[in-house]
Amino acid sequence: MIDYKKELNPAQYEAAMTLEGPLLCIAGAGSGKTRTVVYRLANMVEQGVAAHDILLLTFTRKASQEMLHRAGELLGHGIGAVSGGTFHGFAYSVLRQHPPQGFEGGLSIMDSADATEALKYCKDTMGLGKGDKSFPKTATVMGMLSKARNKEREIGDILQREAFHLAAYRDDIVQISTGYSNYKREHGLLDYDDLLFELENLLRTRPDLLDYYRHRFKYIMVDEYQDTNLVQARLVQLLAGGHRNVMAVGDDAQSIYAFRGANVQNILEFPAMFPGTRIVKLEENYRSVQPVLDLTNAILAEAPVAFHKTLFTSRTGGNLPQLVKPLSDLTQANQVVNKIAELRRSYEPKDIAVLFRAGYQSYHVEMQLSKAGIPFRKYGGVKYSDAAHVKDVMCYVRLLINPLDLPAFQRLAANVKGVGPKTALKIYEASRLADPSTLDRLLKKYPDFAKDLELVDSLRRQRLEPVEVLEEVLEVYKPRLMQLYPDDYPRREHGLEQLVQIAATYRELDLFVSDLSLEDPNPDAAASEDHITLSTVHSAKGLEWDAVLVIDLVEERFPSKQALQKADDLEEERRLMYVACTRAREYLGLFVPSSIYSRGGGGNEPAMPSPFVRDLPVYLYEEWKENYTGGLMQREYQQQRTMRLGDSVPAAPDAFSRATGGESEPAFAPRTASRKLGHCTHKIFGRGKLIKHLPPDKYQVNFPGFGLKVIMEAYLQMEE
Repeated sequence: MIDYKKELNPAQYEAAMTLEGPLLCIAGAGSGKTRTVVYRLANMVEQGVAAHDILLLTFTRKASQEMLHRAGELLGHGIGAVSGGTFHGFAYSVLRQHPPQGFEGGLSIMDSADATEALKYCKDTMGLGKGDKSFPKTATVMGMLSKARNKEREIGDILQREAFHLAAYRDDIVQISTGYSNYKREHGLLDYDDLLFELENLLRTRPDLLDYYRHRFKYIMVDEYQDTNLVQARLVQLLAGGHRNVMAVGDDAQSIYAFRGANVQNILEFPAMFPGTRIVKLEENYRSVQPVLDLTNAILAEAPVAFHKTLFTSRTGGNLPQLVKPLSDLTQANQVVNKIAELRRSYEPKDIAVLFRAGYQSYHVEMQLSKAGIPFRKYGGVKYSDAAHVKDVMCYVRLLINPLDLPAFQRLAANVKGVGPKTALKIYEASRLADPSTLDRLLKKYPDFAKDLELVDSLRRQRLEPVEVLEEVLEVYKPRLMQLYPDDYPRREHGLEQLVQIAATYRELDLFVSDLSLEDPNPDAAASEDHITLSTVHSAKGLEWDAVLVIDLVEERFPSKQALQKADDLEEERRLMYVACTRAREYLGLFVPSSIYSRGGGGNEPAMPSPFVRDLPVYLYEEWKENYTGGLMQREYQQQRTMRLGDSVPAAPDAFSRATGGESEPAFAPRTASRKLGHCTHKIFGRGKLIKHLPPDKYQVNFPGFGLKVIMEAYLQMEE
């Protein structure tokens, strides 16, 4: 017999021992959720529940297989008779045995590739989008239809909220959706999203089958319940509606997948769906040190609707999280890399991660890591040097430096309508061999390509700064961006703004290109102990590291701009912040840049710290601020930092002290000598043009990409 009291903490034990009636297990981050489910499975079998009577629903087959395997190891024998798997796998197994009306001749399930091909057939048959380069791609239309189905909303609502730039095609997409539904019905086909709705319809229209499966599965367990969508919650209610022996396991604070249909209300309303529900909270954390947990508890404390819990750990010690305030999102990258270099003295690279809200936000960090020779792996979003739109823009720049760069020439040509590979090669050879008559004849047929080549020649003659080159290229490329990538060009525009800002830190164009082209010498190798992790927060869920750095914690980046418009969306961003912070075992760094680059605004603009940072009590973290030498200075508070949640707020900060990575700002003697205005270089803002001398010791300087700054002369290196 298993000694459950010895193996489990009190809350885990309560959850594992409660077998009858509805049970909601709120499992905080790192609280041993899987262990609890495994021991509950084992206890069921030991108590005489037949494995055949148990249904375990998870979100991946791997998760259910692991749970069943571990439970079998505890018992000393397999429990393969348990029905374990995903909602969709379970739905298919039922529908295959009991085909819905119209599918009696056989049930065919299309995979994603087949479904996309079928949708394309319907679109082409209707003649929709023909000749319209801005028409959304088939995969994008499929994604919109899937979102509408899983969220159970109208197509127009999905477009309005998530893809406003495609709203003009609403009627066409609705027409395609209708045609696709008819096509599936006529050919006896179902796609992935159909499975759950067909199962629900089957159980509602066949009382005999509903009664059979209620008796067949006398005990139901659902993992990651916070990630269920509406139809999944209804299926659980249908199947458990008789015996009510259902356990839902999850954490409302980790519900972060609303974009694909997850509905946090399912877990919040579980007690109302199953009256008499017993609620057990797993709050003992086995992952993080207490200072990290104190901060994450404070993040959740502001949530208006939630199962409030307080994570704690028996682990002793641990340093306060650090809140770092770089001067800008550009200097943030330098500070992140400096911190990583420091952390590598204590942790293996594989145990360090940089997390961000959206893929493009890591571009600066990627570049600085490459320059520093620190290998990394990126998850979620595309590595900046691999992004198609970045490659498109850089082919102009590469040709400016080297007119014989054939791959760049071919990419430039490929983005012009009508210019095929053979024609591109003919134009290239005519250019290389200085054959003006042939070149003119060919380019007359393709005026857009001629303009591209003229732009490259013009840029070469002007000898501009890298940032000026990028800005001129973008003026030409931006309209083409919308044509080439109509589905998601707003997201790609953000990435190009980051590229312009990176260019603003360089004086030499070839150095900028070479740094941007730095590649991992072994890009296809599996992540090793030498690689740190860069990841979106969504891709990081379920993972953990010793040291975690969360970047871009400012309004409109984390939380995202769209989330600021609706309370429910903002609360999901709060949960996303909670997930990010609870990935850290020991070190947690929160990076809050004071300014953000805005190309439309002509440079850097002041940034408002994320509300998830602003609301934190000051005694829960160390605050470090970057000075103009690139160093960090810590803000000290008058009261001791031993306070815990519920205590009074400390007094206001008295000073910044303990500089690191740079010198303290010195006192300066008055200066009267004037200097001829020219150019200068600043350690952080790069090369700039002197605009005005402000006696006695300051200058107004225009830094490309940053705009006008007033800087003390001591921090400027003047060009003779």
